[in-house]
Amino acid sequence: MQKPRTEISLRYMLSIAAPMVVSQASETIMLFFNRWVVSFLGADHIPASMSGGLSSFVFTAFFAGITGYVNALAAQYHGAGREDRCVQTASQGFWLAIAFYPFLLLLIPAGHSLFVLAGHDPRQVMLEFSYYRILMLGSFLFLFQSVLVGYFIGIGRTRVVMTANLLGILVNLPLNWCLVFGKLGLPKLGIEGAALGTLGSALFIVAILFVSYLRGPGYRAAASTGVWMPRRDLLSRLIRFGLPAGAEMFINVFAFNVFVQLMQSYNERVATAVTITFNYDLVSFIPMLGVGAATTAIVGHRMGAGDPRGARKVAYLGLRLAWGYAAFVGIIFLVGAPLLVRFFAGGFTLEDHAAILPIAQTLLRLAALYTMADAG
Repeated sequence: MQKPRTEISLRYMLSIAAPMVVSQASETIMLFFNRWVVSFLGADHIPASMSGGLSSFVFTAFFAGITGYVNALAAQYHGAGREDRCVQTASQGFWLAIAFYPFLLLLIPAGHSLFVLAGHDPRQVMLEFSYYRILMLGSFLFLFQSVLVGYFIGIGRTRVVMTANLLGILVNLPLNWCLVFGKLGLPKLGIEGAALGTLGSALFIVAILFVSYLRGPGYRAAASTGVWMPRRDLLSRLIRFGLPAGAEMFINVFAFNVFVQLMQSYNERVATAVTITFNYDLVSFIPMLGVGAATTAIVGHRMGAGDPRGARKVAYLGLRLAWGYAAFVGIIFLVGAPLLVRFFAGGFTLEDHAAILPIAQTLLRLAALYTMADAG
């Protein structure tokens, strides 16, 4: 068991957490841009993309929570100086992702039933199911991404994840624009183009991370140990400890999704206002997941190195970072609500402006009140 090599400080936390916050922020930008692009197709497309995208995330969350537990295990092995076990843990995550994918395909019809049961307008059901179905068909990419991201965070190479996500933005933004509106000779696919653009950028990010994984010193050093051989001990640990993490993630996003689906059943304009609000809410929430992932990794390093006292200190520092970020975003929501909401009004009619904008501004200011709770 190794002694801790680095003194814990806020600066040290930031050196690990900052790339992860940037990575999560880049994912927020991609989601944000997707909603903004489809807003030019009409006000009814914004809630459809939100509902379809969130529902696909709900069904993927449980399995991604298990495969993402590669982060915690790899961090502990890294802290103990067992780099070969870090690589082997990631390979077991890939096997689990492959095993989980057929179950995700079987859940595709459940999305349509969910939208109908929520009482959505038939046209909205058609739009959101089109978006949801494409994302579910490509859901294996998100499982692979959770494994690779977990591995690199676990071994402290967070800059690799940041670079891959930033490059993913460069693919996502133009690809969505071209597929949605039929630019550069591509077919005009509307909301389905936005879903395909999301999968295209996810594929690009996974490719970068996977190549980095194969070319990393850890993989090369562990190549002689049978990296891809199924290992019962590691698989059982991922499932045993990942199940609670996956269940927690699923319950959280499921409850949130039920609320969104019910709000969107009122009428199209209320649905649009709610979607605009939650699109900005992601700006406050998703980057904090980066702080949480970095905190998990560093805590794992300390526990693997036999330093539980340092692990507690890391947890408190992570909480302070998250609270600081949440307070900053909450102030922006309170002060800048009118300007933020108008950004999504490019495809609105005058009637849409009058009905949607006041509701969205009020909801956004209310969202500022619970950002601190999200940080906890």
